[in-house]
Amino acid sequence: MSDALDRPAPPGGPAPAHPTAVVAVLAFGGIVVSLMQTLVIPIVGQLPQYLNASASDTAWAITATLLAAAVATPVMGRLGDMYGKRRMLLLSMAMLVIGSVVAGLSDSLVPMIVGRALQGLSSGVIPLGISILRDELPAERLGSATAMISASLGVGGALGLPAAALIADNFDWHTLFWTSAALGVVALVLVLVTVPESRVRTGGRFDLPGAAGMAAGLVSLLLAISKGADWGWTSGTTLGLFAAAVVILLVWGFYELRVDQPLVDLRTTARPQVLITNLASVAIGFGMFSMSLVIPQLLQLPEETGYGLGQSLLAAGLVMAPSGLVMMALAPVSALLSRAKGPKITLMTGALIVAAGYGLNVLLMDEVWHFVLASCVIGAGIGFTYGAMPALIMGAVPASETGAANSLNTLMRSIGTSVASAVAGVVLAQMTTSFGPYTLPAEGGFRTVLALGAGAALLGFAIAAFIPRRRAAAAAAVGGTVPGKAAEASRA
Repeated sequence: MSDALDRPAPPGGPAPAHPTAVVAVLAFGGIVVSLMQTLVIPIVGQLPQYLNASASDTAWAITATLLAAAVATPVMGRLGDMYGKRRMLLLSMAMLVIGSVVAGLSDSLVPMIVGRALQGLSSGVIPLGISILRDELPAERLGSATAMISASLGVGGALGLPAAALIADNFDWHTLFWTSAALGVVALVLVLVTVPESRVRTGGRFDLPGAAGMAAGLVSLLLAISKGADWGWTSGTTLGLFAAAVVILLVWGFYELRVDQPLVDLRTTARPQVLITNLASVAIGFGMFSMSLVIPQLLQLPEETGYGLGQSLLAAGLVMAPSGLVMMALAPVSALLSRAKGPKITLMTGALIVAAGYGLNVLLMDEVWHFVLASCVIGAGIGFTYGAMPALIMGAVPASETGAANSLNTLMRSIGTSVASAVAGVVLAQMTTSFGPYTLPAEGGFRTVLALGAGAALLGFAIAAFIPRRRAAAAAAVGGTVPGKAAEASRA
């Protein structure tokens, strides 16, 4: 898409605010959305009782959010490029509020699933926020602000678990969703009064067939990944969904290459800097999520197992919380490293730190502080990687495609976390031990998942090594040159 297609947004929205206020509001919005993703973890075991449904059915309260987020993230990014990023940001926050209210009013399965799906539609907030920063912030603020917004995803996830556990232990479970609705309203109002509308738009016509094709392919793929363990990895349903995903996405790609105004410009996506960054993002997403799957379980298992620490869910959440604070604290450091050495080096450094954190955790699993230390090291690495990936993407695409490109990168990370969840489920289901009448995951199973997390991070490091070193593009992404010029520099 040529930069000539960029055109100023029509007048509207608030007067320009101080850059610090814009960054703070967008980071708060990202934290609110990521809090939503961990909201139901403390009540997953009780949902069948609350909703009068089977455990396999109530699992859709999580699956629906995953599927809705996968579809909404790239679509909202493209709509933001076309019709205004602030407008789509407000729509995303409105979906969070509406979904939270529907779930807060629910006492049966269907309204809960509908509410959680609506909440999932808000997942485009973080990539939209990053894209707004590129359009609106002064050059000297862009790198650190982008890293801060990216880190908000991890911060919300880390802080969400103890907060949700505290609410679930002391109040009616519906309070979780009313809290989410209230935070969503606050974020929506702050965006309304603080964040200006983006000046850069592409206009044109929305690619509805492309959106439908991508949605069908992603839903087939992620449904097979997330439900394969329940249905059986060799069942007709699972294999059929995998096959459908391959066929649909191939046909979708063929169509996108031939349409004038595609949902995703695959030629831009195929640029080495974008393609390799997205591939590394899948591996990093896998590595990031492995920690969340293992540490809370080990902390909560009974001490009598010989490897569990017998902690409450609230205590487990509090152990994870410092990792989110570390991510936020290191966001400026990530930006400084990107400015000095380029975001490629920052991404590779972060991947190595994540791998080192998992290595520590494989060796140290006996005390609570061991898990605090390991999660903080992993969190530090994630903070570096999450700050670098948007910079690499923005350094290789025109300003008119920033929303769609950042959203696609976010989707790649989500696919990595989904694969991590499926792989960890298989490993922990196969490597078990008997504890009285119960069958529990064995200590070796947890160590294996942690080792896989380290391996995924190292794979991300290896993939990132192939990202082209183009200093002009990197400087543009991190330093914030005139919108659109970064892509020109990367092609020079």
